[in-house]
Amino acid sequence: MPLDKPMLSAAQAEIMLSLQAGMNTRVDPDWIDARYPYLRAVVIEAAEAIEHHGWKWWKQQDKDLPQLQMELIDIWHFILSEILLANAGDESASKQQLTQLLTASQQQTGVEFDGRQIELQQLDLVSKLELLIGLAAVRRIEIAVFAAIMVDCEMEWTELYCQYVGKNVLNFFRQDHGYKEGSYQKIWRGREDNEYLVEIMAGLDPVEPGFKDSVYAELTKYYPG
Repeated sequence: MPLDKPMLSAAQAEIMLSLQAGMNTRVDPDWIDARYPYLRAVVIEAAEAIEHHGWKWWKQQDKDLPQLQMELIDIWHFILSEILLANAGDESASKQQLTQLLTASQQQTGVEFDGRQIELQQLDLVSKLELLIGLAAVRRIEIAVFAAIMVDCEMEWTELYCQYVGKNVLNFFRQDHGYKEGSYQKIWRGREDNEYLVEIMAGLDPVEPGFKDSVYAELTKYYPG
């Protein structure tokens, strides 16, 4: 369905793609040649999101909204990775493709899949996640479906951007401070590092171009190492 809320700005899209390319390189410098199945990861993460929503009709289950939102962040990591991979890691070309996908999605009310037209507003959240799984399984990226899932998960694009950037910056910070070697301290003065991250992001303006650098700088101030 078309969104009334603004989507990502060009600057935000550029920052997210840059962060994702950097993280992929940190995981494996040869990630482009390795051609990891990022959309397979979307399938798995979306299935986990269904578990957090609850799907068993024979028992009482409560929707875990924070966990659902976290799964969306993970799914977005892999969508960005797939776009980057399709453009051989070229961030400029990836930004252009992502911008086109975002723009096109705002006009979509449904998608064609499995020989039929599916209207997104007629689906509940679990059905939308199932559709996302089906599309990813056949290597299709449909931002309109992801955006519709975001609406059901009470998440706006600015929040997605903030959480995505925050998680990536914290991952880089951990790596820079000995996470791989086992020397990183995850508990800072009795609190986990991600608790500090939440407080730091709440005090910063995500629209500012230096948002990600500010997050990293603030983490450095609090880190006891």
